[in-house]
Amino acid sequence: MLVFILRRLFVSVWVFLAATVVIFFLAVNVRDPLAEARQLPDNAREAAIAEIRERMHLDDPVLVRYLRWLGDAVTGDLGVNRQGQDVNAMLEGAFTATLQLVTGATAIAIVVGITIGVISALRQYTALDQTVTFVAFVCFSLPVFWVGTLLKQFLALDFNDWLADPEISPLFIGGIALITGLGCGSLVVGDRRARLSVFAATTAGMAVLLAVLSATEWFAEPGLGPGVIALSAAGGAIGFTTLVSGLEWQRPLQAALLAAALGVVASFALDPVLDDPTLITIGGLAVLTVAICAAVGWLLGGALHRRSAIPATVLTGLFTGAVIFTDRMLWNFDNYSESVGGRPISTVGAETPNYEGTFWESGLDSFGHLALPTLALVLLSLATYTRYTRASMLEVMNQDYVRTARAKGLSERAVITRHVLRNGLIPITTLVAYDIGAILSGAVVTEEVFGWSAMGHLLFTGIAQGDPMPIMAFFIVAGGAVVVFNMIADIAYAFVDPRIRLS
Repeated sequence: MLVFILRRLFVSVWVFLAATVVIFFLAVNVRDPLAEARQLPDNAREAAIAEIRERMHLDDPVLVRYLRWLGDAVTGDLGVNRQGQDVNAMLEGAFTATLQLVTGATAIAIVVGITIGVISALRQYTALDQTVTFVAFVCFSLPVFWVGTLLKQFLALDFNDWLADPEISPLFIGGIALITGLGCGSLVVGDRRARLSVFAATTAGMAVLLAVLSATEWFAEPGLGPGVIALSAAGGAIGFTTLVSGLEWQRPLQAALLAAALGVVASFALDPVLDDPTLITIGGLAVLTVAICAAVGWLLGGALHRRSAIPATVLTGLFTGAVIFTDRMLWNFDNYSESVGGRPISTVGAETPNYEGTFWESGLDSFGHLALPTLALVLLSLATYTRYTRASMLEVMNQDYVRTARAKGLSERAVITRHVLRNGLIPITTLVAYDIGAILSGAVVTEEVFGWSAMGHLLFTGIAQGDPMPIMAFFIVAGGAVVVFNMIADIAYAFVDPRIRLS
């Protein structure tokens, strides 16, 4: 195994080095860096051209310039751009903005896309499967600049205007309730009567819920409250226990319900701490939650059921904490909306200039600026994970060892989770690794549409100015990430798939 890793590392280094040569030679010829200086008046033209020539070493051969850049890059110095600005500082700011913009979108697309793909495969050729297929292809074909423009108009401007008088029309209530009912009904495994019952109950429940929220003007001053938090925590306990153990044992469920109860009680006990916490405080509480829940699962699970009780309890505790976190954010929404003039969903930039607020208000400000670009990126990448996961799952479900597992009497949950899902997600490893590497390259079009200055903007600026230094800084991060994560994918394949030969 060590020899395989070293061989992959050696190949990856040479691939990356060869790529830097190609990219540098393309970057120096993408555009004339002296074009703008030649448009200056006569009394300033020669001095400006001479300054740029000296700063960018334009009088040296391209090979000499590349070797100079490579020597400096090895020491961590990425040089200066055409204007004399430090490229390291530019890269640091762009990299931070890119992580903030694209990480959340990629994580959501991976989790939601794989989940929908699994459900679609398990409901092959049903109305749900056909609907998911249609929506996936539509989202995949949408141009990002068009999606961004529509989101800015209808999901930002119109939504901000609607918040001034948040009343839901009966037509909208009926449409959302109908869509929710159809979605839940299609997920049910059973005869037509069962699906119709779920459809009717879900549609009526959603219609009543939206009508109550509209009548009470909940959207003007949102919040969950102790009752919703408790119900959500209990539902999470049941859901995670079902996922982990299939509710075949009582002890994991008891441990998960206790974790949910402890989380609800902690939300009241920690009220002074959660009034205006710091990010370190939230992280510390998350670590403490994991430790306490693991201990609860270990104690209540007993010697026979700890393996199921511990993950179910930990997931329940983290989910309850997320619900409490969401509740706190919602309770501060009204104050934040007033502080930004009633426009909580922003269309431009990464943050409100010179904005100062509490931890929750600052979080809402970041969310308001991230909402639209994140949604645009998720819509475009969701289809890829959905279709790949569906195809991989269907291929595995037709294998002989899956039929053998069913013939041996294993439950359907065990067959799906232990045999189909684990083996079906192996091909997705490469796709996930590539997308994680692509996170660091940013999203050029999305950044331009929503006014973000991140990695894509750094690349675009370098190309527009004919400046190879920002372009190479971009490539070091983006290209290096792709090479590294593809190498990690190859190594991961060797661990998850014993059929792969390392010779």
